Amino acid sequence: MTDTVLLRVEDGIAWITLNRPERLNAFAGTMRDDLHDAVARASDDPQVRVLVVTGAGRAFGTGADLEVTGDLVGRGDDAAFERLVESGMRAVRRLRAVRQPVIAAVNGAAAGAGASLALACDVRIASEKASFGLTFNRIGLHPDWGGSYFLPRVVGAGRAAELILSARMVPADEALRIGLFDRIVPAERFEDEVRAFAAELAAKPPLALAAAKRTLSRALDSTLDEILEAERAEQMACFRSADAREGIAAFNEKRTPVFRGA
Repeated sequence: MTDTVLLRVEDGIAWITLNRPERLNAFAGTMRDDLHDAVARASDDPQVRVLVVTGAGRAFGTGADLEVTGDLVGRGDDAAFERLVESGMRAVRRLRAVRQPVIAAVNGAAAGAGASLALACDVRIASEKASFGLTFNRIGLHPDWGGSYFLPRVVGAGRAAELILSARMVPADEALRIGLFDRIVPAERFEDEVRAFAAELAAKPPLALAAAKRTLSRALDSTLDEILEAERAEQMACFRSADAREGIAAFNEKRTPVFRGA
C-alpha cells in the first residue's frame, strides 16, 4: 500500500483511512487497489473484530480524481479508464466478502464513488457536517462501485431514482431521515462515538455477527422459505459454538461475556 490509504489496528478495530485530504480523498493512482489490499489484510487478521472505513481531513471521499479522469477522457483512453472501474469493482467485492462488521465513518462529504463506498459498508455513522451524493451524472458518468445496487436496497427504488437522477448532495439530517445514514453525531464527538460503537461490536460474538451478515445479504433477494432455512442453518451452527455456551453462562452468572469466535 501507499500512504494514500492507511491501515491501523488497535483493540480489535481496523481503521482504514483514505488519506488524500488535500484532494478530498479523491481516488487516484493505486488507491483503489490499496483499499482492496487494506480491507483484505484487516479482514484476514484473526485479531480484528470490526473494520472502520473513513477519510482524512474534511471529506470522507469524493470519488474519482477529476484531473485523472479528465486526462483519460481527453485522450480517449478507454482501456485505462476501464481498469480503474474494475479496480473499484474488486475493492467493493472484497469489502462485501468481509466476515466482520464494517462501519463507514462518514466524517464529511461522501460523493460519487465515495458515496458508493459508504453504501457498501454495513453501517454508516456520520458527522453532522457530512453529506452524501451519487453525483456521477454531473460530469456525464454513470454510478459505479455498486451504487446502483446498494442505494435502492437502502432507501427504496423511487428515492434511489430521485437521488441518482438529480445527482444532488444530501445534508446529514435528511440522509438520516431517509436511511442513508444510520446515526449522526456532533462533529466534536465524531471519532469518540465511532470508536465506542466499534468497540461495542468488537465485544460481541464474531460467529453470530458473521452469520447475521450472511443472512442479511440474502434477505432482499430470497423467499421467506429460503431465509427461514438460512436462519435454521446459521442458528444451529451458532448453537454448537463455544460462544453460545459462554453467552448463556455469562447471562446466568450475571457477568460480561468474553466471546472468542469459536
